[in-house]
Amino acid sequence: MRVGRVGRAHGLDGSFYVTRALARLLTLGASVSVAGVSAAIVRRAGTEQHPIVRLEGVEDRAAAEALRGEDLTVAAQQAPALAEGEWWAHELEGCAVVADGTVLGQVRRLVELPSCEALEVDRGAGGEPLLVPMVKDAVLRVAVEQKRIEVNAEFLDIDPERASADAQPARGPSGG
Repeated sequence: MRVGRVGRAHGLDGSFYVTRALARLLTLGASVSVAGVSAAIVRRAGTEQHPIVRLEGVEDRAAAEALRGEDLTVAAQQAPALAEGEWWAHELEGCAVVADGTVLGQVRRLVELPSCEALEVDRGAGGEPLLVPMVKDAVLRVAVEQKRIEVNAEFLDIDPERASADAQPARGPSGG
């Protein structure tokens, strides 16, 4: 499970910023993998939005810079259990977004807005992405196993028929 990406170095001791971070999984002592190697987090600083970590075996700025751009991952078993109605971002990416039986597009990513998180829905070639706030009024049902998210067209103020005509058909994980 991806928990972030190695960003720019911070200081001289091998510490670096983590971008696109799942900060609650980047705890002191946690084991992460980067560039095919597992290492423990031996320093954790910064903020939840901009965490700074140093990994065991990464001893200087040059070593941190050499890892820049690499994904940081943890084993899925290390992730804490989520409450009812919570999902990891990677579970939602690629899900078909459906309103009134019409596929609107596929989730490209989860974005953080000032008031909530939102699904960025890719509506096909040339179409503007649709942002769907992750609130009960907008999201009716999430079926991660079926890679499908049902949304409330009325709440989102969209006409599914028109939205579908404006976008290219989205392809699910099985190609259809």
